[in-house]
Amino acid sequence: MSPQPPPPPQSQAVNHPVNMIEVSRASKSFGNVVAVSDVSFQLNAGVTALLGPNGAGKSTLFRMLCGLTTPTAGTVKVLGRDARQDTPVRGKIGLSPQQDALFDRLTAYEFVEIAAKTHGVENPKTATNYALTLVDLDTETEKNVGSFSKGMRQRVKLAAALVNDPEILILDEPLSGLDPVQRNRMIELFHNLGSQGKCVLISSHILDEVTRIGSEVLVIAQGRLAASGDYRSLRTLMEDQPHVIQINTNGARELGAALLRKEIIDGVTIEDETLNITTTKIDLLGRSIASIARELDVSLIEVTPMDDDLESVFRYLIEGR
Repeated sequence: MSPQPPPPPQSQAVNHPVNMIEVSRASKSFGNVVAVSDVSFQLNAGVTALLGPNGAGKSTLFRMLCGLTTPTAGTVKVLGRDARQDTPVRGKIGLSPQQDALFDRLTAYEFVEIAAKTHGVENPKTATNYALTLVDLDTETEKNVGSFSKGMRQRVKLAAALVNDPEILILDEPLSGLDPVQRNRMIELFHNLGSQGKCVLISSHILDEVTRIGSEVLVIAQGRLAASGDYRSLRTLMEDQPHVIQINTNGARELGAALLRKEIIDGVTIEDETLNITTTKIDLLGRSIASIARELDVSLIEVTPMDDDLESVFRYLIEGR
């Protein structure tokens, strides 16, 4: 990313004696519809991705965090306080909603400046220029946002969320509509903000985005928190499920037969010189495959885990339970 302007004068690192976000057994119902059910987690500075399909309850959870709606049960605290009841803490939160709710007749500058004034920012013009520059938008364009592309409109919403220099950033599908270059630049911005001590929570239903947004992941499905942690470590939740490994070798039949004979793998298919194996003994396979190949005098050209990614984790956690 190109060099960024220095942060506004009011920006400074803050040490928090409590979790920046703390959700404890929170539920939200709308009549007979349960949107969020018994969700608990804690977050501090850094970037966390909230992964889940559309309709999983991500936006409802975000609304509770921002104080826009109250939980039916449980508690939701931001910086140790209830954002629904505590007006000052709402000023420390920046929200970029999924909904495309912009005033189309305003310029980007006018829209973001209104957000600055609404938050009571000390110098709204300076803050507006800074926020627009952060998201790579022209601070002097006279075009109204109604003429902007979807990606540009997304960045206007993001600038409005940043204009008050919040400690907590809640970003609902912020990369939707951005081109690949802008996605990369915004992801880098998110990481920069997290490293500055801000708590950045970003929702997405796109698996590739989540692997790049941050290693810390919350997985939500049907209103429930299915898993949380480093997305690679989530794979350990699937240890009773067969791993799928692809092995390129010049002795596919000999190697496949040996692995079956030694009961290291559960199944195998062969395509040309490629083995596609399944195993629940991934550690044993890793320890023994090289020595077995040497005994057989065959070469291991490439060994590739085919399911050690978020897509397989997501599929198992969401569909396999």
